[in-house]
Amino acid sequence: MYTPSHYKNTNLAEVKEFLKQNSFGILVNQLEGRPWATHIPLELSVDKDGNDILVGHVSKANPQWKSFKDQGEVLAIFNGPHSYISSSWYQDEEVPTWNYVAVHVYGIVKILSEAEVLASLHQLVEKHEKVAKNPISLHHMSAETMNQVQGIVGFQIAITEIQATYKLSQTRSQDHANIIDELQHQEHSGAREIAEMMKNNTKK
Repeated sequence: MYTPSHYKNTNLAEVKEFLKQNSFGILVNQLEGRPWATHIPLELSVDKDGNDILVGHVSKANPQWKSFKDQGEVLAIFNGPHSYISSSWYQDEEVPTWNYVAVHVYGIVKILSEAEVLASLHQLVEKHEKVAKNPISLHHMSAETMNQVQGIVGFQIAITEIQATYKLSQTRSQDHANIIDELQHQEHSGAREIAEMMKNNTKK
């Protein structure tokens, strides 16, 4: 991912927290000579040796998994908030732009055993059921329901590189206050989230 130096985020702890909070990603690899992408949850975790990994699963009906054994690196893309930035908010004339957060994760993919898939599913459900008023647990589901696990392929990605772009008007510090104010009055949530990230970034 092309990222100008002033937009790179090299704070690994901050980027990892972003991945935990924005775990719905896009898994990209090559399938029969063409790029193939699947939108799925990809949870940041660690392996038995303490190395960073992503864990996910796809349907067996999705042919993407059939190419996992034959390839080296795969790419996982994670998107954060984004917003249009009008240059009318600047003190000086300039073209408008877009502020955004994006993280690209490269790694080596490996298919999981059935036991490993079940363990990952328990972790996935327990994490995200916290938002439910009456959370469910896979432990309480019938054998018939749990048989659906036979229809998926679980995998983990051993992370080889993380690239993080946090484009937050870093080159226009003189305009930050006005940009933040304008974003806070926008209707869509992405604008307000970018405003909050700009405020936090300024405090560092």
